Amino acid sequence: MTRPHPTLRLDTTDLARAAIFAGVIAVLGLPGSFTVFGGVPITAQTLGVMLAGAILGPLVGAVSVATLLALVALGLPLLAGGRGGAAVFVGPTAGYLLGWLVGVVIIGLIVHAGGRRPVWWRTFLGVLVGGVLAVYACGIPLQSLVMRIGPGEAALANLAFVPGDLVKAVVATVVVGALVRGYPRAFRRTWSPRPSVAREAAPVR
Repeated sequence: MTRPHPTLRLDTTDLARAAIFAGVIAVLGLPGSFTVFGGVPITAQTLGVMLAGAILGPLVGAVSVATLLALVALGLPLLAGGRGGAAVFVGPTAGYLLGWLVGVVIIGLIVHAGGRRPVWWRTFLGVLVGGVLAVYACGIPLQSLVMRIGPGEAALANLAFVPGDLVKAVVATVVVGALVRGYPRAFRRTWSPRPSVAREAAPVR
């Protein structure tokens, strides 16, 4: 009988890591936010989503973001500015929250493509495509629909987000690179040094 792929099975450690990163995303909202258009806030929480996907991988990263969104739906004020409750999922921010869930999966798939060791260019590509483009792709159409404005107008207004998102992408890339070098165990189930390397380096007795 074929054994399930290990990345498709979650154990208690995976769930604990997902919970920790859900907390990280929530904490990154504590500094608050400011709005630039239609009540959609600029926050640091997207950085947490980027890190969750890049470090935890697509599956555990998705569980992390889904956990946060579920708690928000239950009324916990975990979004920037102390926002929470079902209302945020029918307002201008709804698409961006959906984009977090889609984006974290895309980030994990790109950064850890083929189970390989994360490298800076693939990390940056992953957080850019998943953490920026995917979030916009989900957020702008729903924002346009909720606010009853044209998609072009909504997209143009979102240009104010771009510089900050690029900074977050750079920060996430630097953090992931530092973890790869200094603490590779952070990438449990997604990548780790091959045990065979250590065996090959050991002296023959």
